[in-house]
Amino acid sequence: MVSKNIIAAAAVSVIMAGCSMIPAYERPASPVAASFPKGSAYGQADNMSVNVAEMAWKDFFLAPELRALIEKALENNRDLRVAALNIESARAAYRIQRSDLLPDVNATGSFTRQRVPENASATGSSYTASSYSVGIGIAAYELDFFGRVRSLSEKALESYFATEEARNAAQITLVAEVANAYITYLGDREMLKLAEETLKNQQEAYELVKKKYELGSATRLELEQAATAVENAKISKVQYTRLTAQDLNGLTLLAGTDIDVAALQASLPDEITALKPLPAGVPSETLLNRPDIKRAEHSLKAANADIGAARAAFFPSITLTGSAGLASNGLDDLFSSGSGLAWSFAPQINIPIFNAGRNKATLEVAKVNQKIAAAEYEKAIQTAFREVADQLAAKGTFTDQLAAQKSLAESTRTVYELASERYKHGISNYLDVLDAHRSLFAAEQGVISVRQQYLNNLVTLYKVLGGGQI
Repeated sequence: MVSKNIIAAAAVSVIMAGCSMIPAYERPASPVAASFPKGSAYGQADNMSVNVAEMAWKDFFLAPELRALIEKALENNRDLRVAALNIESARAAYRIQRSDLLPDVNATGSFTRQRVPENASATGSSYTASSYSVGIGIAAYELDFFGRVRSLSEKALESYFATEEARNAAQITLVAEVANAYITYLGDREMLKLAEETLKNQQEAYELVKKKYELGSATRLELEQAATAVENAKISKVQYTRLTAQDLNGLTLLAGTDIDVAALQASLPDEITALKPLPAGVPSETLLNRPDIKRAEHSLKAANADIGAARAAFFPSITLTGSAGLASNGLDDLFSSGSGLAWSFAPQINIPIFNAGRNKATLEVAKVNQKIAAAEYEKAIQTAFREVADQLAAKGTFTDQLAAQKSLAESTRTVYELASERYKHGISNYLDVLDAHRSLFAAEQGVISVRQQYLNNLVTLYKVLGGGQI
């Protein structure tokens, strides 16, 4: 009868060990539209069938100078190293939690020497006793009848996956930061070059006005106006000299090592040679490939597994502790046939009866945390949708804006040239020349700025679409 009971209990244990109290996971419905907005701001959608998730960052960034910078950053950037080390920590934490699914088996050995006084001795005489023992034992192994340990292991696994996606997001962000910093550096270099050319032109204009003033054909006011224009040009040159140096410092920090300035481009590149245009008409389901959204979903699954662990806490837990080995009074005969077999078996059952509602409260906390994780997952999708829509709107309008800005610069240059000629022939005053030149300087700065913003837009679009393969 006893043997039958033991067999039945073992069968029940095996069956219950496969049980899981983790709720069935269901991915929340996407809280955004199936496609991104359309309209005049978004340009014409093309029919390109491109899976952004299958493209690598080298498929987006084509300029060799930029690729070299990104590769340096991926190899040397300290923030990325920290993200990688966080993955190692999460992986180790998962292995620790998963090890609880199997018993700990330990080899033990002990030696005891004890003196027994006369009044405590059974023989009435004092003596000294020695004992030796070796054995193998199982320390506090929990039989996972109700899936508590498995639930905790599943939670640790999902937390590890979330950490890995955080690292992927960090790498994509780093790639985009390097590209944007590089574009900013080249843009400020062009601004510096424009400021230097403007300063040269203003100095030549000042010399012209000065000669006319000495000949009596120009007023003191016009001379001072020309001098003011020179000083303003000097200010612009100093500003962009400072910004260019700071941009280079920022690039060096991102790259994590020294940069060969001579190997960098001299000015902003064209779109074709620097950044591959991204297709329009991308479905919104592409957002699910973004690492931050994957991370949010893994966090949701971890919170889901936590509910299973909280539910299992309502049921009894059984812990086994046991050992078996040899014991002897002498070390020389410890392993002989005359040594004694020593063993112990100590099963322990813990049945929750009253804990002032702790288990119920823990389960409620787990359920609320799961709802919070679901809301955060949905918010991550909504935020990603808005980010992509914004960048698509920018991409659809920057081409027209750049064309208009270039046309404005050409018109203001014509106005400036006409005003200069009129002044040389004494038809108009120098104030007209100054106004025309200020407009020209601002328009040419605008061309550089819009080109820079457009390239930054392509980089950001690469990032918000998920960055492709790592």
